[in-house]
Amino acid sequence: MEPHRVVAKDEWLAARKAHLAEEKAFTRARDALSRKRRELPWVKVDKTYVFDGPNGKETLADLFGGKSQLIVYHFMLGPDWEAGCPSCSFLADHFDGTVAHLAQRDVTFVVVSRAPLPQIEKFKARMGWRFKWVSSNGCDFNYDYHVSATPEEKASGKAMYNYVETTFPSEERPGASVFYKNENGEIFHTYSSYGRGLDMLIGTYHLLDLAPKGRDEEGLAWSMAWVRHHDRYDGAKTDAKAQYAEPKKSDSCCD
Repeated sequence: MEPHRVVAKDEWLAARKAHLAEEKAFTRARDALSRKRRELPWVKVDKTYVFDGPNGKETLADLFGGKSQLIVYHFMLGPDWEAGCPSCSFLADHFDGTVAHLAQRDVTFVVVSRAPLPQIEKFKARMGWRFKWVSSNGCDFNYDYHVSATPEEKASGKAMYNYVETTFPSEERPGASVFYKNENGEIFHTYSSYGRGLDMLIGTYHLLDLAPKGRDEEGLAWSMAWVRHHDRYDGAKTDAKAQYAEPKKSDSCCD
């Protein structure tokens, strides 16, 4: 870390107050942007999607679990992967603590991957997670919400992601999609976000942004190159579960 300017407390306080004014302006701007997000038009979901879950077959409507709002995290775990994406796992380490609180605000949170359910359950048990995680294997959900490459897209190396056609080096990509169900049972797609738009889900990043070194990712091969499954960091407990191999770099979600 480069040497940093050190000043008297009065000078520090003046600088901090000036920065506080900018932080408050950013907070107000973020609130305004969030309001505009909620005002976006919706698209009615007419297609029937059926998932494999811990309670058997479930439709998209079933996933709401009695709530009117549903947030889906698209987790990168392909049908033949031995382990989930380390970066998606980094995000998923933040999920369990939010589920009960979201439920109090009429929101259900569910994770979806294209891997078969037994594969999901095996990796979920390894990581010690409790949130609901279902398989979209056998339906078009991942393809329709542009987080999995179709066979044609895999062959061409190009796919729609984050609302543009781009290179798609991995068969899976991360994202979050939001849905609303009205009193008549009609479902609407209200929002999806991808790439850096998922930063708001990562509490660790927000804490790192408070620290003197920040995220400290400059010079890395890609922004999340430092991230590992939480049981693979130096000092983490090692046991038989550590036999799982890390996915290739192309299987990790980054910028």
